[in-house]
Amino acid sequence: MISNPFTDPRWATKTVDAIDRWVDFISDKTTRPVANLLRAIVFGLIAMVAAAIIFVLLLVAITRGINDLLDVWLGRSTAVWISYFVLSLLFATLGAWLMRKRRPKAKS
Repeated sequence: MISNPFTDPRWATKTVDAIDRWVDFISDKTTRPVANLLRAIVFGLIAMVAAAIIFVLLLVAITRGINDLLDVWLGRSTAVWISYFVLSLLFATLGAWLMRKRRPKAKS
């Protein structure tokens, strides 16, 4: 506890220590959780943007790979529309499967 400044020679040190403890306590309860929350939000946004970019680049690479693979046996224009058809069939099938899994099956 803080004592009388006229009788205690260490009064200034004790006062500064008490203020420092209170500032640390308040900082632990307010500033650090807010900073951690903001850090998580920023890193989460960076991860989502990076994942979206990687996904788009992966789709471009798959499309180009299928185009080049089909270009060996077919003409360029035919290979392009067949690769688009194959990818659209793949995504339509994946979307239909996910739509089917969106609700649990009803018990009979």
